[in-house]
Amino acid sequence: MTAPLHEPTAEAAPNAADQASVASVDAKAVPGRSLGRIAWERLKRDKLALTGGIVVLFLIVVALLAPAIVHAAGQDPNLHHEDLIDPLFGTPKGALGGISGDHLLGVEPVSGRDVFARVVYGARISLLVGFLSAVVAVILGTVLGILAGFFGGWVDAAISRVMDGLLAFPQLLFIIALVSVMPNEMLGLSGTGVRVFVMILVIGFFGWPYIGRVVRGQTLSLREREYVEAARSLGAGRIYILFKELPPNIVAPIIVYTTMMIPTNILTEAALSFLGVGVKPPTASWGQMLSTAIDYYAADPMYMVVPGVAIFITVLAFNLFGDGVRDALDPKGSR
Repeated sequence: MTAPLHEPTAEAAPNAADQASVASVDAKAVPGRSLGRIAWERLKRDKLALTGGIVVLFLIVVALLAPAIVHAAGQDPNLHHEDLIDPLFGTPKGALGGISGDHLLGVEPVSGRDVFARVVYGARISLLVGFLSAVVAVILGTVLGILAGFFGGWVDAAISRVMDGLLAFPQLLFIIALVSVMPNEMLGLSGTGVRVFVMILVIGFFGWPYIGRVVRGQTLSLREREYVEAARSLGAGRIYILFKELPPNIVAPIIVYTTMMIPTNILTEAALSFLGVGVKPPTASWGQMLSTAIDYYAADPMYMVVPGVAIFITVLAFNLFGDGVRDALDPKGSR
């Protein structure tokens, strides 16, 4: 006899149980993930980026704790050790630039100053100029880029022409000319302080168009999005949209370009110090050490290798970290 249609069959019972289990699973709350957490999980999978980030953090700690590190090593970056220098040739006694237990990276030619202490103190100048000039560029580029992209018209045309002019301007020559005519004292600063202040402002001022163009392009796209139109329909004014709706959505490209700009600024500072218009002696600077090493590279190659490797590692670490941050913040990127 055929079973009634309203009675469950043997095959239907397992299906009902499966549906019940699925329903119980769906009833459980699935924890959401923020954009920051998603980016961090993507960044953790990039071993090169993590390595670069660790090196960057290490360099920052070294720069901040430079006096304590040098004191623990028992050295002074400006103390001369003429007894360690060959009086005939002006080069360090011993092999590899005078490396020993007291002088971990050797000593400078002629003066005999400890290279390790000067490299550690040189990190402070390079990172200070690199970070602060990037901050100046980010502030100017973000504000002017948003204004150009949001208002359009003559505002966009004027800001865009300024950006084009600054991008075509010979930045390095301008800094050299400006530093050469700057007074020795200004705004309570003197000597090296004046030069560092000028380098930060000028490098940051000539760097903002790069970020400004990116922010302008993002703003042109974002100002037509649905959430902006919704804010307008609810009565939000231009000021509210400009400072509340747009900035959170352009943070990712700003962070990426900032991490890529810092190593460029470090190289610019090293180039200026190499040319003699950066920090003043006896303040330690990697570029200044390279400039001095030119006269002794044949007799004491280690004096050129040490600051050169310091610049190379610093720039490479920032670039690796910047690439990883870019991939982590790009929702369409894949590894």
